Amino acid sequence: MTTFRNVGILAHVDAGKTTVTEQMLFAAGAITSPGSVDKGTSTTDTLGVERERGISVRLATASFPWRGGCVNLVDTPGHVDFCAEVERSLRVLDGAVLVISAVEGVQAQTTTIFNALQAMAIPTLIFINKIDRLGADVSRVLAEVEQELTPHAILLQRARLQGEADAAPEMAWTAADVDTDDPQIQAIVETIAEQDDGLLARFLEGTPLTFRELDRALAAATATGHHHPTLLGVAKNGLGIAELLDAVDRYLPAAPGRDDEELSALVYRIDHHPRLGRTAGVRVFGGRITTRDSVLNHTRDRANTVSQLKKIHTGKHEDIRVLTAGDIGVVCGLAEARVGDILGCPGSVPQGNRLAAPLLTVMAVPETEADFIRLAEALHQLADEDPLLDLEFLPDQHELHVKITGWIQIEVLESLLLERYGLRATFSNPTIIYKETPSRIGHGYERYWMPKPCWAIMKLLIEPLPRGSGVHYESRLGVNDVAQKYQNEVAQTIGRALRQGIKGWEVTDLKIILVEGEDHPVHSRPGNFKIATPMAVMNGLTETDTTLLEPILEFRLAAARDLLGGITADLARRRATFGTPEVLGERFVLEGRIPAATSLDYPVQLASRSGGKAKIFTRLCGYEACTLEQGQVAAYRGISPLDRAKYILKMRGAMTGD
Repeated sequence: MTTFRNVGILAHVDAGKTTVTEQMLFAAGAITSPGSVDKGTSTTDTLGVERERGISVRLATASFPWRGGCVNLVDTPGHVDFCAEVERSLRVLDGAVLVISAVEGVQAQTTTIFNALQAMAIPTLIFINKIDRLGADVSRVLAEVEQELTPHAILLQRARLQGEADAAPEMAWTAADVDTDDPQIQAIVETIAEQDDGLLARFLEGTPLTFRELDRALAAATATGHHHPTLLGVAKNGLGIAELLDAVDRYLPAAPGRDDEELSALVYRIDHHPRLGRTAGVRVFGGRITTRDSVLNHTRDRANTVSQLKKIHTGKHEDIRVLTAGDIGVVCGLAEARVGDILGCPGSVPQGNRLAAPLLTVMAVPETEADFIRLAEALHQLADEDPLLDLEFLPDQHELHVKITGWIQIEVLESLLLERYGLRATFSNPTIIYKETPSRIGHGYERYWMPKPCWAIMKLLIEPLPRGSGVHYESRLGVNDVAQKYQNEVAQTIGRALRQGIKGWEVTDLKIILVEGEDHPVHSRPGNFKIATPMAVMNGLTETDTTLLEPILEFRLAAARDLLGGITADLARRRATFGTPEVLGERFVLEGRIPAATSLDYPVQLASRSGGKAKIFTRLCGYEACTLEQGQVAAYRGISPLDRAKYILKMRGAMTGD
């Protein structure tokens, strides 16, 4: 039986992650020569925009044999704008390699990724790359790792001639060296023994410990996420790569699951292949999938027949007959599957971990009006592949809106549209995504009974809830008041009715209760309550008024001590709140909260003003109330339910324009 290891390669942008991937494929014999990111020849960067810009945009998989098993390598984007791809990849991993530059050290995205790996209990190795570059300092990087990531990184190698062109790693942790008095070896032995009561007792008694039992204990502690074996290298020259592959085999756990179990699998990726059509990237946690199987999509309660199964080797799709437990592959025929869907039984599929949420919205504009529908179809496909784009298609207004995480994503979307669809499009300047919430308790009432035939009368109680509560709906009516099928229409429409409030933004943190209602045995029709619900909701929000909510980021900032005054003054101007700085020698660490609207450009400005001596880590922590002056009110897109006559005509198909 084949042993699978699904291993992610993760890093902050430019740490050398894709180069590490290429060299691992080469060392394993999967490719005849390693590709180059700079030359646009890397195996896992298949998109034109990736080759042109030299960055990874989408996660990519490649499979190869190593030490009698199979490694499914998952190469992920390093740029923060594409962290949604990283987020999706984490649910399919059994282990990870976190790549850190020996010069730049721990960076913002490094921290984000490591925290997510820890939250999902994914065993992680650390690979300190670029030890040949001027300014490389392994000791400094290890100190940053200990301070900002984990105190349990165990360096298993030494750097020879670091910072010079001839720099190379040397193994320190070997069977031959375990009994030496070398301080590094003794530190490794002590650290490993501390996590094993039996070994610790023998160590304190002075009983010799063998390399074999210590290394097994290291593997066990790594599998639990406690220890993080750390290796060194120069990926561009292939130095340290074979040792890294051996560490993957020795310390990262094999995929669990058995073929004879009930099917339990996750759709982690959707693609549109020019020859295969719509395909799904699937990780099988238990059971197996074979061609012609009827597979239940647990998430959508639908079954689809598998038409083809593929594995990706060096960028090419190769036919396979079966996808077994622990493996990753490509499944054709799952027409209705979406990213995040569970196939079969959900029991073995891990929960996800949100790294970021889109904070910006933009409107896509085709070069010519004739291309509008084609652009809508293309963006629909791209949103199918990346659900966080959350395409909003308004055909009557000829508007297409998508959500993004940063400026680079706009450039990538423009390139993808041209490369894949031959479409030229531009995007409006990004706008921060605000939200709104009821300011007080109120009622929304709607009597939709003209022009007949129609009859839907309803009254909603709307109550504000604490921040982060989301949307809660309930009905207090019996079926004698409103038939269940019509109550179902109300429940199904609430989400759509809240996509835009009276200030033009999604409405959240509220409770809506259906407290009164009436249908009619003759005049009520299917869909009547679907039309009435948004009108009742908007009438209610007009009565309650709404408070504007802005996205707030938590931040952790580290910089040279002499920059403290200037940085705190700058943060105060940006409406940040923060605690007392923690001074650590010549540096300080500051933690606090800051509005996204005032800080999207701050990381770049901070790096420029500090000469690279400061760095900031941020993550979305929620939404908080802001004034109209601090935020932004948006115009309602489409016909507002408050424009009752036009809205009813539109919903009844009697009106096609504005």
